[in-house]
Amino acid sequence: MALALLGTSGCHLCEEAEAIVDEVLKMAPGTYDLTLVEIADDPNLMEAFGLQIPVLRWGERCLNWPFTADDVANFLSAPVADPH
Repeated sequence: MALALLGTSGCHLCEEAEAIVDEVLKMAPGTYDLTLVEIADDPNLMEAFGLQIPVLRWGERCLNWPFTADDVANFLSAPVADPH
């Protein structure tokens, strides 16, 4: 499953968030693919998330900072609503 961590380079909170997410993902190797997304490269993402980063995104769901390893684990284990 694809996850995206939205942030910007040089953001110490983004680095902290990445470490937390990596810690959780190590407990489920091969289950999730994490992509780091540089929001400064996309004006739409910058407008939508510029003041909220870091943000962990899974499909349309978002987990906004601040979050802990427990928050990430709960976010990933919560059922995803069926779009139909």
